Amino acid sequence: MDFFNIYAVLASAVSALLVGFIWYHPKVFGNAWMQAADMTEKKMKGANMAKIFGLAFLFAFILATALPGIVIHQMGAFSLIGGDPANALPSYEAFMVDYSESFRTFKHGVFHGVLTGIFIALPILGTNALFERKSAKYIFINAGYWIVTLGIMGGIICAWK
Repeated sequence: MDFFNIYAVLASAVSALLVGFIWYHPKVFGNAWMQAADMTEKKMKGANMAKIFGLAFLFAFILATALPGIVIHQMGAFSLIGGDPANALPSYEAFMVDYSESFRTFKHGVFHGVLTGIFIALPILGTNALFERKSAKYIFINAGYWIVTLGIMGGIICAWK
């Protein structure tokens, strides 16, 4: 069984941008984020948006390549055999016959993606924001984006076989 699906990784990377377009829209959290980030329209107009979105997609892609190990349980068994089923003991094949499709749903991927957002993204963003002297509003707007985004990314990666 192949656990790395390039189409799922690409789709989940695109989903990060789509969620961002909605999340940071002025009618959702955009205005509140601008205020909390001390961002102005003038600062935004001077930006190279192609570079920003290109790098944002690259970073989302890198993140998406790490998510299979978090949201797909079978990756644990795969890693135990060194990534080569040809060298595995017969018990590996028996395990995969019994469990290869277990917990491979969108819902389960969302669950692990959200946990990743809460237990990895939130502490990282929160720590940076504290030292940058940003507000709790800033932390929760940005961490909320990543919690939702990682949930969607995890769902896509876990369910797309």
